[in-house]
Amino acid sequence: MPMDTPPPRGAALSDDDRLLVAHCAGLSFPSASRSPPSATASFQVHHASHPYPCAAFVFPPTWSAAGWMPPSLDAGGRAPFGDAEVDPALFPSLRSVGSGVPARASAAFVAAFRGLLDGSPLQTEVSKAVAEEKRVVFTGHSSGGSIATLAAIWFLENCTRRGSVNQAQPFCVTFGAPLVGDNVFNHAVRREGWSQCILHFIMPLDIIPRIPLAPLASSREQIQSVLDWLSPHSPNFSPVGNSLVIPEFYETLLRSTLSIASYEACSFMGCTSSILGTLTSFIELSPYRPCGTYLFLTSTEQLVILTNSDAVLQLLFYCLQLDPQQQLLDAAARSLSAHWQYESIKQNMMQEVVCVDYLRAISSSLPGTQMNGIAIGGLELSKEAMLSLAAAAQWEKQREINQAKIDANCSKIQEALKSLNEYKRTCELHEVSYYDSFKLQREVHDFNSNVRRLELAGLWDEIIEMLRRRELPDAFEGREEWVNLGTSYRRLVEPLDIANYYRHSKNEDTGSYLSKGRPRRYKYTQKWREQSHRIPLGSSLESCFWAMSEELQAEMINGKSFEDLKDRVGKLESDALGWFTSGTLGKDVFLSSSSFVIWWKTLPEQHRSASCIARLVPS
Repeated sequence: MPMDTPPPRGAALSDDDRLLVAHCAGLSFPSASRSPPSATASFQVHHASHPYPCAAFVFPPTWSAAGWMPPSLDAGGRAPFGDAEVDPALFPSLRSVGSGVPARASAAFVAAFRGLLDGSPLQTEVSKAVAEEKRVVFTGHSSGGSIATLAAIWFLENCTRRGSVNQAQPFCVTFGAPLVGDNVFNHAVRREGWSQCILHFIMPLDIIPRIPLAPLASSREQIQSVLDWLSPHSPNFSPVGNSLVIPEFYETLLRSTLSIASYEACSFMGCTSSILGTLTSFIELSPYRPCGTYLFLTSTEQLVILTNSDAVLQLLFYCLQLDPQQQLLDAAARSLSAHWQYESIKQNMMQEVVCVDYLRAISSSLPGTQMNGIAIGGLELSKEAMLSLAAAAQWEKQREINQAKIDANCSKIQEALKSLNEYKRTCELHEVSYYDSFKLQREVHDFNSNVRRLELAGLWDEIIEMLRRRELPDAFEGREEWVNLGTSYRRLVEPLDIANYYRHSKNEDTGSYLSKGRPRRYKYTQKWREQSHRIPLGSSLESCFWAMSEELQAEMINGKSFEDLKDRVGKLESDALGWFTSGTLGKDVFLSSSSFVIWWKTLPEQHRSASCIARLVPS
């Protein structure tokens, strides 16, 4: 790209957004006339009326290494990077929906945030702001920004789950904040559509955001030295510093960041070499990954914006690449001083800031480029860096292409479901449930429906496998049209899979359908609905009614008495009544010829007469 050609612009910050960012910068970096947030203060809240009524919650950084890592952390521990599974009670959405794998996050930062919830008036103040219809803003510098990120996600969890549709989404603005969570953490935030609410302002050379990429357990003393040099409350405070400990840590951090960036680049470039698996077996890589929207401050006129987590990770490494003529001590000093250069944001946001669509700029600059270094948006990077960033952009584009292909199959799925609905109605006209008809396989339409079932299984299995391989956009599982389509598919077709399972007596060799035979395509689509509707996990088992019935029947045939199974029978009856009342369980279940009704009538008369479904069963 010619140097005089302006880079493609990204989505510019609105005037209101720029004013709010400047306001957050003013609170996080107060002027000399106003005292900075105390290192021991849990948070401060400031109310403003411009650009709109808002309540800004400011979280101060911690300058002690103890605040960055849990007390139990040690070099030989199982989590040398200080990460731990997030508490689902605190952050229920921070997990992979389909697989159920929970996100991992900094145990120290999560503990600090939980301490605020339990031991400070944070919740009360947030509730007060919501009641006053103010927009809630979370902000902080350094590790305070990491706490602000967790606070914003906590607010989004609670706001969404309580159905506060009129409450504006929070605005989270951080300055030089360390990474907080892993890939699952980032995936969940993107899936829920929260990334645009969380803005991370980063100086390209700032060391602090990258610290979690190094093994914390073996670097405790070095990290404390870094924090001592940076802390305005420490007698050793200096914007530069010349301790040899810090360059040593800087070198360690460079190596760790290189390993992670290289590993991830190989992954999204499609490398299938077994060396990748071998690498992670003897080199433990940091689990932390960027999450949210990143804004790299390259100059007073240009702001590089990235929402692609893979690209942000590459940039975090390549921005630190040493110039052949640069000394390690000088590089470390520049990286330290960069952490206190965010104060200029307050003035910069008052001007017209150019927002650069960085990945598009790179893609357009690569063809025919012969330069060793290219400057785009104020960042000069090597050709290798540009290629890695372009690959990250291409991987994101490929995932969108994959999604478009899946969307194209939507009509095929709907057509097959329409055919199976017709099959179900035809069976009901003949006074038989479609489950029983399919299980017997006596008619031509039973055979045709099995063909439809297998066609749909192939389409849905492809979707699930693409999700497992991260080949679809993170937001796919949260798309309402696919959640609804998956629910319709599961409720209509899973009974046919259950019928096929018990028709071939697979339960005798493999085990029960629910514990051993249920395909992932039904587990995933069930969890999509539960996440989308914010209902408890495992509460949407209406499509498995027939499996529960079959198991009870099999256990009674194998010698178990009704008294042994009485509680489970009662639970199934109660669930069936609820599902039938809500319209998620078909009326064909209660036809006089239904295998369920025939079995139910063999239960003791005393139980049947008092059953909650007695009125639904024909006499």
